[in-house]
Amino acid sequence: MNDKDDILDTGPFYHGTKADLKIGDLLTPGFKSNYHPDVTMNHIYFTALPNGAAGLAAELAPGDGRPRIYMVEPTGSFENDPNVTDKKFPGNPTRSYRSKEPLKIVGEVTDWTRLTPDELKTWQENLAKLKANPNAIIIN
Repeated sequence: MNDKDDILDTGPFYHGTKADLKIGDLLTPGFKSNYHPDVTMNHIYFTALPNGAAGLAAELAPGDGRPRIYMVEPTGSFENDPNVTDKKFPGNPTRSYRSKEPLKIVGEVTDWTRLTPDELKTWQENLAKLKANPNAIIIN
Protein backbone atom coordinates (compact mmCIF):
# COMPACT_ATOMS: atom_id res chain seq x y z
CA MET A 1 0.00 0.00 0.00
CA ASN A 2 1.05 3.55 -0.44
CA ASP A 3 0.55 6.09 2.33
CA LYS A 4 -1.41 4.31 5.07
CA ASP A 5 -3.23 7.53 5.96
CA ASP A 6 -4.64 7.74 2.42
CA ILE A 7 -5.88 4.14 2.24
CA LEU A 8 -9.22 3.64 3.96
CA ASP A 9 -9.69 -0.08 3.48
CA THR A 10 -7.84 -3.33 3.97
CA GLY A 11 -10.43 -5.41 2.12
CA PRO A 12 -12.28 -7.34 1.08
CA PHE A 13 -12.09 -5.79 -2.38
CA TYR A 14 -14.19 -6.25 -5.52
CA HIS A 15 -13.90 -5.79 -9.28
CA GLY A 16 -16.88 -5.66 -11.64
CA THR A 17 -16.67 -6.97 -15.20
CA LYS A 18 -18.43 -9.10 -17.81
CA ALA A 19 -15.41 -11.36 -18.20
CA ASP A 20 -15.81 -15.03 -17.19
CA LEU A 21 -12.86 -15.53 -14.84
CA LYS A 22 -11.65 -18.26 -12.48
CA ILE A 23 -10.21 -18.19 -8.98
CA GLY A 24 -6.48 -17.57 -9.30
CA ASP A 25 -6.76 -15.55 -12.53
CA LEU A 26 -5.01 -12.19 -12.53
CA LEU A 27 -6.56 -8.91 -13.65
CA THR A 28 -3.96 -6.57 -15.09
CA PRO A 29 -3.82 -3.00 -16.39
CA GLY A 30 -3.40 -2.30 -20.09
CA PHE A 31 -6.98 -2.56 -21.33
CA LYS A 32 -9.28 0.06 -22.82
CA SER A 33 -11.21 2.23 -20.37
CA ASN A 34 -14.92 1.43 -19.92
CA TYR A 35 -15.55 5.16 -19.77
CA HIS A 36 -13.18 6.44 -22.48
CA PRO A 37 -12.54 3.57 -24.93
CA ASP A 38 -9.80 5.52 -26.71
CA VAL A 39 -7.70 5.42 -23.49
CA THR A 40 -5.62 2.39 -22.51
CA MET A 41 -5.52 2.22 -18.74
CA ASN A 42 -2.27 2.13 -16.79
CA HIS A 43 -4.06 0.82 -13.69
CA ILE A 44 -6.57 -1.85 -12.69
CA TYR A 45 -9.46 -0.52 -10.61
CA PHE A 46 -11.30 -2.03 -7.65
CA THR A 47 -13.50 -1.04 -4.74
CA ALA A 48 -14.55 -2.08 -1.27
CA LEU A 49 -18.25 -1.71 -2.23
CA PRO A 50 -19.72 -4.72 -4.05
CA ASN A 51 -23.15 -3.10 -4.37
CA GLY A 52 -21.81 0.26 -5.44
CA ALA A 53 -18.86 0.86 -7.69
CA ALA A 54 -18.21 -2.84 -8.48
CA GLY A 55 -21.81 -3.45 -9.49
CA LEU A 56 -21.87 -0.34 -11.62
CA ALA A 57 -18.61 -1.32 -13.34
CA ALA A 58 -19.98 -4.81 -13.99
CA GLU A 59 -23.18 -3.45 -15.53
CA LEU A 60 -21.36 -0.89 -17.71
CA ALA A 61 -18.48 -3.12 -18.81
CA PRO A 62 -18.34 -3.83 -22.55
CA GLY A 63 -19.17 -7.25 -23.89
CA ASP A 64 -22.08 -9.64 -24.06
CA GLY A 65 -21.28 -11.67 -20.95
CA ARG A 66 -23.31 -11.40 -17.80
CA PRO A 67 -22.21 -8.77 -15.28
CA ARG A 68 -20.07 -10.32 -12.55
CA ILE A 69 -18.43 -9.14 -9.36
CA TYR A 70 -15.25 -10.84 -8.27
CA MET A 71 -13.54 -10.68 -4.90
CA VAL A 72 -9.94 -9.65 -5.54
CA GLU A 73 -6.69 -9.26 -3.65
CA PRO A 74 -4.15 -6.64 -4.70
CA THR A 75 -0.74 -8.21 -5.38
CA GLY A 76 1.13 -4.95 -4.83
CA SER A 77 0.70 -1.36 -3.75
CA PHE A 78 -2.46 0.58 -4.51
CA GLU A 79 -3.83 4.08 -4.11
CA ASN A 80 -7.10 5.94 -3.86
CA ASP A 81 -8.60 6.37 -7.34
CA PRO A 82 -7.86 10.03 -8.16
CA ASN A 83 -10.66 10.07 -10.74
CA VAL A 84 -13.21 10.12 -7.92
CA THR A 85 -11.30 10.97 -4.74
CA ASP A 86 -10.89 14.66 -4.04
CA LYS A 87 -11.17 15.44 -7.76
CA LYS A 88 -14.92 14.85 -7.86
CA PHE A 89 -15.89 13.86 -4.32
CA PRO A 90 -14.25 14.81 -1.00
CA GLY A 91 -12.39 11.87 0.51
CA ASN A 92 -13.20 8.47 -0.98
CA PRO A 93 -16.94 7.84 -0.53
CA THR A 94 -16.94 5.30 -3.38
CA ARG A 95 -14.09 3.44 -1.65
CA SER A 96 -12.42 3.10 -5.05
CA TYR A 97 -8.78 2.22 -5.59
CA ARG A 98 -6.34 1.48 -8.38
CA SER A 99 -3.09 -0.40 -8.81
CA LYS A 100 -0.41 -0.90 -11.45
CA GLU A 101 0.04 -4.42 -10.05
CA PRO A 102 -2.33 -7.31 -10.86
CA LEU A 103 -5.39 -8.18 -8.82
CA LYS A 104 -5.85 -11.86 -7.99
CA ILE A 105 -9.37 -13.34 -8.27
CA VAL A 106 -10.17 -15.04 -4.95
CA GLY A 107 -13.93 -15.54 -5.33
CA GLU A 108 -17.14 -14.43 -7.01
CA VAL A 109 -20.02 -12.53 -5.39
CA THR A 110 -23.39 -13.83 -6.57
CA ASP A 111 -25.80 -12.01 -4.25
CA TRP A 112 -25.12 -8.40 -5.25
CA THR A 113 -27.77 -5.76 -5.99
CA ARG A 114 -28.25 -5.25 -9.73
CA LEU A 115 -29.22 -1.92 -11.26
CA THR A 116 -32.82 -1.61 -12.35
CA PRO A 117 -33.39 -1.20 -16.11
CA ASP A 118 -34.14 2.51 -15.56
CA GLU A 119 -30.98 3.01 -13.46
CA LEU A 120 -28.90 1.23 -16.09
CA LYS A 121 -30.40 3.38 -18.87
CA THR A 122 -29.63 6.57 -16.89
CA TRP A 123 -26.01 5.49 -16.32
CA GLN A 124 -25.61 4.56 -20.00
CA GLU A 125 -26.94 7.98 -21.02
CA ASN A 126 -24.57 9.69 -18.56
CA LEU A 127 -21.68 7.63 -19.90
CA ALA A 128 -22.54 8.60 -23.48
CA LYS A 129 -22.47 12.29 -22.45
CA LEU A 130 -19.11 11.76 -20.74
CA LYS A 131 -17.64 10.08 -23.83
CA ALA A 132 -18.87 12.97 -25.99
CA ASN A 133 -17.34 15.63 -23.71
CA PRO A 134 -13.85 16.57 -24.98
CA ASN A 135 -13.05 18.15 -21.59
CA ALA A 136 -13.73 14.97 -19.62
CA ILE A 137 -10.43 13.29 -18.87
CA ILE A 138 -9.26 10.24 -16.97
CA ILE A 139 -6.30 10.66 -14.67
CA ASN A 140 -4.27 7.75 -15.97
